[in-house]
Amino acid sequence: MTTQFQVRKDQLATTRTVQRPDTPLADGDIRVRIEQFAYTSNNITYAAFGDAMNYWQFFPVAPAGDDAAAWGVVPVWGFGVVQETQCAGVAVGDRLYGYWPMASHAVLTPARISPEGFLDGAPHRAALHPVYNNYLRCAVDPLFDPATEPLQALLRPLFLTAWLIDDFLADNDFFGTNTGGQRGVMLLSSASSKTAYATAAQLVQRPEVEVVGLTSPGNVAFCESLGVYSRVLTYDQLEQLPEDTPCVYVDFAGNGALRKAIHSRFTALAYSCSIGGTHVDQLAGGRDLAGPRPVLFFAPAQAKKRHGDWGAAGFNERMAQAWHAFLAQVNDPAAPWVVVQHHNGPDAVQAAHALVLGGQGDPRVGHMLSML
Repeated sequence: MTTQFQVRKDQLATTRTVQRPDTPLADGDIRVRIEQFAYTSNNITYAAFGDAMNYWQFFPVAPAGDDAAAWGVVPVWGFGVVQETQCAGVAVGDRLYGYWPMASHAVLTPARISPEGFLDGAPHRAALHPVYNNYLRCAVDPLFDPATEPLQALLRPLFLTAWLIDDFLADNDFFGTNTGGQRGVMLLSSASSKTAYATAAQLVQRPEVEVVGLTSPGNVAFCESLGVYSRVLTYDQLEQLPEDTPCVYVDFAGNGALRKAIHSRFTALAYSCSIGGTHVDQLAGGRDLAGPRPVLFFAPAQAKKRHGDWGAAGFNERMAQAWHAFLAQVNDPAAPWVVVQHHNGPDAVQAAHALVLGGQGDPRVGHMLSML
């Protein structure tokens, strides 16, 4: 029996748990027991942009009544163990890291199998970006460490996006904001979110820019404690920066009113990019704004460019070096950035979803979930 957690696509606070009997595997398929997965504001972004960015297509809801199309499964990153196999290249007991449904089990169709892992070759995923279809064997994954498995699920996909944002901005010379002997200002909204502070942790290493975090009053102290922001301001303190500040806006919140305020205030805003939508109740488009038109940042595009520039080995080496340095910061025993909480079972998963969706939880807490 497979237990699956579903949300209404047009009303993310409305959820249900569905149980379905397992069907026999087709030749070439495997059944994976999903042991644990992370749940962060990044997953809320997947849901908020589910239609626009095709996130609902990874794990489509099986038809069950007239309203099946109204429901979706939020993709998550985590770990699973092969429970049953009809695939010669994948063995029972193989531990995998990858992209899963919020469910107790998943059926995959391994393709392009290698010692390192495989792609899910299911037909409905063929047109979706391969970065999300890749499953890694933990036994040979250079980034895997069983001692920090929850932190890897919580931070690894977010870190990759953050690392690519930093690289993209540097690759574009910070859009000319660091000219004339002054440092360009990188404005990061939702500064307490894991993707935002992972981005700040990369940017702060670049002397040519200043990193300013924007957050709610309750999260100022947390953001300041990380040591990766030059300054932390609340959303209503934009006036503390001069109107002619050469800056780039990196938007993790998706808050339409905040975006409009930033575009209206800063006359030297050089670039505006949208990363996520943590403020799901205040999402808005980018029309009728002063300054540059907001651009949606798509991490796989920058990854593809750098694979071309550096080759796969060069890309992986650079990323792994940065990841291990970041994880050491996060996991400092004297002042850890993340405290892991585990939530097991459908009721606990529903409660964690409501907490993360509401954006009111402790930013230092990392939620690890299991439907088992």
